[in-house]
Amino acid sequence: MEELKNKRKFKKIRKKIFMYIVLVLILLYMIYAVYLLIKQPTNKVTVEHGTLYLEETDIGYIIRAEQVVKGENYKNGMEQIKNEGDKTAKGESIYRYYSKNEDELIKKITEMDNSIQETLKGQDSNLFSSDVKMLDNQLDEMIADLNQITDISKIAEYNKQIKNILIKKAKLTGENSSSGTYLKQLYNQRAKLEEELNSGAEYIYAPSSGIVSYKVDGLEEVLTPNNFSAINKVFLEGLKLKTGQLIATSDESGKVIDNSKCYIATISNSEQAKNAKLDDKVQIRLSNRKVVDAKIAYISKENEEDTIVILEIDKQIAELANYRKISFDLIWWSSVGLKVPNDAIVEENGLNYVVRNRAGYQNKIIVKVNRKNEKYSIVSNYDTEELKNLGFSEKEISSMKRISIYDELIINPDLNKTE
Repeated sequence: MEELKNKRKFKKIRKKIFMYIVLVLILLYMIYAVYLLIKQPTNKVTVEHGTLYLEETDIGYIIRAEQVVKGENYKNGMEQIKNEGDKTAKGESIYRYYSKNEDELIKKITEMDNSIQETLKGQDSNLFSSDVKMLDNQLDEMIADLNQITDISKIAEYNKQIKNILIKKAKLTGENSSSGTYLKQLYNQRAKLEEELNSGAEYIYAPSSGIVSYKVDGLEEVLTPNNFSAINKVFLEGLKLKTGQLIATSDESGKVIDNSKCYIATISNSEQAKNAKLDDKVQIRLSNRKVVDAKIAYISKENEEDTIVILEIDKQIAELANYRKISFDLIWWSSVGLKVPNDAIVEENGLNYVVRNRAGYQNKIIVKVNRKNEKYSIVSNYDTEELKNLGFSEKEISSMKRISIYDELIINPDLNKTE
């Protein structure tokens, strides 16, 4: 009996050992598979046509030329005539403040219009000429359209046209008709109501042309393009703004933004910023992935590490009206051409070479490095005159190979092994 128990125990132990061995083998296989995935699959690379960037990610403060406009009746509430981001000309009405009892006055005017219309319908049918019927059709169309309109400026225009049509109709039906005197009283009452409505409303007009915005944050007179020399690291950080935070919409005031240009101020500690110059052309990539051209409008060394750079742009201004502090990519340069890993380029006697592999033959090719970053270079072929200036003879030039797209290059090549 004891011997049987020992045999069973031994079988269990042997089974566990076998399972452990299988698990270890599976684990080793998985490690090897991962190694195969991440290891360099080949010592060759294909030449591609690509774009190379030298860029950095920075924090920027939006500086705009903008004028805040605010009226006296701001406590009454406001209605936008121009929407956020709309363009406006100087002197155009952009929004208005409600008049007191506005809803009640509008309701009374509507009731008055209905009374006038009903009274006109009660006139002797013999008085209705074709002209009157035409006015009736126009009136019906305008009232139907009016129910679909929300733009206050259009509503005002429609009301004016409806009033004119009603007056014309009254004249055609004749003031000496049975309802002529009553109609006149209705028109006078309506005119008084409309006068009261218009006199109570306060319209706000654009002080200049530009983009209308209701994103008012109180920094319109602080972050201005009037004095860039006053902008420094202490000043910007002292604003205590949150990156990417939306500016709240005001229900009391609006503003007009210069839509020809705006500015982004940033603090950079890169070598490119230290070596940059006024009017240098760069690009910026915004959070919406849009890339826009920019130029350096102001530059100042803050200290040994930091440089204040103020960039001028003339695109995406309306989109940036929502923000005061953003994250963006500053692209110092970009270059398009034949893209080659730096590991495929070898320097010899001050010149750069790659080694092309074609059908097992390896050829040494001289290349011109136009731009490079930490990993890649944009290269091209020298022309004949450039090669002569480098000291090559015509015979040498005539036998030289040229690099082109889809060529297969050797990584970390040995120039001594080339033909």
